Amino acid sequence: KTKYRVVTDEQLAFMLYKGELSRYRLKENGELSAEIFQEIFREILVKRAKLRAMHLLTRMDYTEAELEKKLMKGEYTPQAVKIAMDYVRSYHYLDDRYVARYLSAYQGRKSRRQMQFELERKGIPREMIQRRQEALDEEEGCVDETDMIRQLLEKRCKHPKEADEKEKR
Repeated sequence: KTKYRVVTDEQLAFMLYKGELSRYRLKENGELSAEIFQEIFREILVKRAKLRAMHLLTRMDYTEAELEKKLMKGEYTPQAVKIAMDYVRSYHYLDDRYVARYLSAYQGRKSRRQMQFELERKGIPREMIQRRQEALDEEEGCVDETDMIRQLLEKRCKHPKEADEKEKR
């Protein structure tokens, strides 16, 4: 009841609170001058988008694509979202940190290929994933995936030594 959607002729929509509407003297079906829009954009929308992005990142790590989608869902203007994303990117809070945590969390439980597939599905570039995997291999040593395969085979088959080719696959 305190938030209002403002829609311009260019179909640009953003949210303002009741107090902000009265401060800028905005009325239903009223005029929104370019000067007032620029002031709202600078003073309210960009600041709010930056704060929202930082708030979301304090709760959990997001990829760039996920965070951008979340901000767009909050009805910030595309330009405000871009500025907020650049702001967050400048602090290196996005993909690199997300990929590093994801890889170290699942290393030893998932194969390299499976982790790479899941990260790519989240919108992270393959080069970044490979770079972080190589860095993790240098830090912690390369994980031997054959032990993981053996453990999985033992878990899925009652008698792994007697398993046929289909069960091994």
